[in-house]
Amino acid sequence: MRKIVTIAENQRGLLVKDGRLISILDSGRHGLWDWGNRMRVEIVSAEGVFMSPWGPIIEKLHPELAAENFVVVRPGEGQVAVVRTDGRATQIVLPGKVAMVWTVLQDVSVEMFDVDARPQLTRAELVAFENAAVVGTAPAIVTVTVPEANAGLVFFDGELVETQGPGRHGYWQVGRKVSARTFDTRPVPVEITAQEILTRDRVSLRVTLTSFVQVTDPKQAALGVPDYEAHVYKLVQFAVREAVGGRTLDEVLNDRVSVDEQIVEHVRRELGDIGVRVTELGVKDVILPGEMRELINKVVEAEKVAQANLIRRREETAATRSLLNTAKLMEDNPTLMRLKELETLERITEKIGRIDVMASSGEGLDAVLDRLVHLKPKA
Repeated sequence: MRKIVTIAENQRGLLVKDGRLISILDSGRHGLWDWGNRMRVEIVSAEGVFMSPWGPIIEKLHPELAAENFVVVRPGEGQVAVVRTDGRATQIVLPGKVAMVWTVLQDVSVEMFDVDARPQLTRAELVAFENAAVVGTAPAIVTVTVPEANAGLVFFDGELVETQGPGRHGYWQVGRKVSARTFDTRPVPVEITAQEILTRDRVSLRVTLTSFVQVTDPKQAALGVPDYEAHVYKLVQFAVREAVGGRTLDEVLNDRVSVDEQIVEHVRRELGDIGVRVTELGVKDVILPGEMRELINKVVEAEKVAQANLIRRREETAATRSLLNTAKLMEDNPTLMRLKELETLERITEKIGRIDVMASSGEGLDAVLDRLVHLKPKA
């Protein structure tokens, strides 16, 4: 019985007879004499990694076929193999894995990396390898991205190994667990929410604060305390209770600067050397109970009314003193008195549209004008 098998250029055929691999057929048209239907041909892709149960059999029992068609990649412990196909990284083979890569249609090269001696990839390697397929189950590469104005801490199995600046950094995650933390090295605002505090005169207040925290040593900030922001938050709460609880309500409201200084001094003293410093800290709001606000508003209103009355009395006294001085000048100087009368008469006549002058003596307007202004003759 004759069988005809056609194999495409990007394929190869595995000729199997009675369950045994006989050969690997090239592309083209093949005629096979099969007496008793004992032969079959498995057509497989001849590109990339040879993924077939026949792979280990070909490698062990047919080394000549393996050498003719494949490159066998088997990295050792602590090694990673990067397979380049026509100069481009296409596969990454992890330790304990075996990859048989076809060589019949493409140029294949293999590069070995000692991940224990050099766990970090260069920038060029990261760009070339990060999209390659991984032969294995675990991811081969971990990318750590550190934003601008940040510092990154890299951990292997929970142990800090190095600090990185802004940018993208790649690490081999083979035989280890790679993790990272980033810290913003700029001053970051930390809002301290309102909390109930009792003053020395037993008035309940709610105080809100704003602080700015800056990481100065990322390594110390990561290892010194579990969460530096929560640590600073608690310190500020304790400092506020100490500063406000030791003062009366009037002292808190009238001397905010002193309260802020005491809080800052307490926080910086207790903060210690954890790689973090508090750049600014201050009371944002002081919230009083409703009835206390009404009482304070009444007190403020009474103070303002008293100040207004005092100012008004001062103005009245000054005006009276000015009138007295003017009266004394007019008493001593009749001419000034007459000028003042004329000035008053001028202001009055500005509002009069018509003036009728009645001179009963028959002397006319001239006599009225002559008598209107009378200057005292010189002695």
